[in-house]
Amino acid sequence: MNIVDFHTHILPGIDDGSQNESMTEDMLFEEQQQGVAIIAATPHFYASQMSVIGFLGRRKEALDKTNRIRREADRPLPEIIAGAEVYYFSGIGRAAEIPRLCIGETNVLLLEMPFEQWTEEVLRDVEDLIDRQKLMIVLAHIERYVHFQRDKGVWNRVMDLPLHTQINAGSFVNKGRFLRPDRKWQFCIDFLKKHPDTLHMGSDCHNMTSRRPNLAGGRSAIAGSAGQEYLDRIDASTARLLGL
Repeated sequence: MNIVDFHTHILPGIDDGSQNESMTEDMLFEEQQQGVAIIAATPHFYASQMSVIGFLGRRKEALDKTNRIRREADRPLPEIIAGAEVYYFSGIGRAAEIPRLCIGETNVLLLEMPFEQWTEEVLRDVEDLIDRQKLMIVLAHIERYVHFQRDKGVWNRVMDLPLHTQINAGSFVNKGRFLRPDRKWQFCIDFLKKHPDTLHMGSDCHNMTSRRPNLAGGRSAIAGSAGQEYLDRIDASTARLLGL
């Protein structure tokens, strides 16, 4: 089964990820060496900073540069599927242009949630994305929000919705800012075991230094801590979701 990096900032010059074509080339080679076959390129989209049309134009330019690198490489490099990491904003559930930011030809939207206590308004917007806009929502790096949910009421109701989630590979192996290292790792393992058929793995890579592609490390950590069965279920879940 193809290994998919579900969340990356590998396109050059579009956000705080890869800054140029040389960095993108290095990141692509690193992904290939780690066995990744398909990369979801998900640059940040902030509605307060750019229109959807403007974003899509910039993404196309960056994607064209990336595909030129792939064509000119001396070895096969991972396939790129274009999407976005869409940051939540009030009213997103009824924003007509949002479906244009889905991954590839799917109805799958990678949604970055607020880094604060979630509210009833947030819940309603996510419900509208699912029910009104008929999107399959994947909550990006789910482990990064739990620290802010002092009251788990809305969190629990969001988790009960028919949606998917994504965890960063590094959260299984690295010390992080968002929870104490032991709590963060335990949260990720527990969440994986509870939601293996609606969970996806992404490196959330931005560069080749502080946030380099690291899917192989996360996959190894999952296989060692939870078992190969859970890794296989993640792969199968991603393949189904993206129609691979």
